[in-house]
Amino acid sequence: MTSRRAGPPDGGYGWVVVTSAFFIMGLTAAVLKNFGVFFLEIQRHFGVLSSTASWVTSTTIAMFHLGAPVASVLTLRFSQRAVIIVGGLLTASGMMLASLDLGLPWLYLTMGVLQGTGISFSWIPANSIVNHYFVRWRPIAYAVASSGECVFAVIFSPFFHWLIEMYSWQGALLIVGGLQLNLCVCGALMRPLETTQGSSQETKDGPEGHAKKTSIFQCSLLRNPELILYILFAIFAAAGFFIPPLFLVPFASSVGMDEYWPASLLSVLALADLAGRLICGWVANMRLIRNLQLLTMVVTLVGVMLLLLPISHNYWAIVCFTSLYGFLFGCVVAIHVTAIVDIVTLEGFDSGLGMLMLFRSIGGFMGPPAAGWLVDETNDYSAAFYLSGLCLISSAVFVVLVDLLVQRRKAAEAEVHQADGELGRRKGQVRVLKILT
Repeated sequence: MTSRRAGPPDGGYGWVVVTSAFFIMGLTAAVLKNFGVFFLEIQRHFGVLSSTASWVTSTTIAMFHLGAPVASVLTLRFSQRAVIIVGGLLTASGMMLASLDLGLPWLYLTMGVLQGTGISFSWIPANSIVNHYFVRWRPIAYAVASSGECVFAVIFSPFFHWLIEMYSWQGALLIVGGLQLNLCVCGALMRPLETTQGSSQETKDGPEGHAKKTSIFQCSLLRNPELILYILFAIFAAAGFFIPPLFLVPFASSVGMDEYWPASLLSVLALADLAGRLICGWVANMRLIRNLQLLTMVVTLVGVMLLLLPISHNYWAIVCFTSLYGFLFGCVVAIHVTAIVDIVTLEGFDSGLGMLMLFRSIGGFMGPPAAGWLVDETNDYSAAFYLSGLCLISSAVFVVLVDLLVQRRKAAEAEVHQADGELGRRKGQVRVLKILT
């Protein structure tokens, strides 16, 4: 028999994995978050309504989510490393082909389908491997990894704006696609975690080969009522989450801001998001409050901030609300994925994350077009933020229900464990009496 590590190392090479995941988040989620910089350019170029142009982003978001269970299955079948490399190739090719500018349907296919699938194939395995490498430091490790999205978003917002001015939006997409090829490098650094013991034959196959034989996608988790409620939370939250980054720049432009000021809001949003992720990850790691309780509070506050944001009509007021929204959004992101472990345990994490992302696509796909339709009907970008805030406040209700069920389940398990312990103690007393008599 060959000995292998019995559990997550909680450090060591895990920090290399966190660093790689940091760059993966930046080259996927940060690019998606800054699609708003391209939004007005694409809308003007094709002369279409906001709702029509927003389908490019909606398709990307939908494929990002729909590809999640496929990415989870491939991760279990092969390895995080292999899936991330494939994702990098798909992501880069999507942006490069989009730069050919063959029509709006072409953007749906390239920026939408290819880019969205590639992001999913990179983002899902990166989240998976970070959560498997850590236990004690899992919240802070995930917060650091996910903060790559914020750091890169700060850089990408003015950078994309500059690229569009220098090379047009088509040339900017080509350059961004070239940058995303670095996802393949990040994927190559994702060394699979060895967690089992096996024979010499299994050693030849390697840890990836052994994982292929033992890991399966657990569809049975859908019988878990806590997971179903958490999926409903994700659907409503996704409907709200993807609206503000898309409409923040147009809203700022509609109240009279020019040049780089609207684009700078995305940098402000990203910096506040970064602070929220790191601080909330640290708080969650201290375990002063349950993850699901913390999630309920921050999701509700995010919704309130979005409802208040449209009342601001000057730059500094918008910056204030954007900062508060970004900070609270970062808090949500820092804990909403790791909370899945509380619901389905680490063993079911990969499958649970895949299914969560699959169903979350409903909200992500419908949110931006619904907001775009409201903007077209009311001729006011404020309507998009009102819709987003209401969706997020509604989603918090489901988190409350999940927390109640999880606590009830843990209490029942504790009672069973206590009863088993009492039964074992009594059996021990009976054996002692038999020996004495």
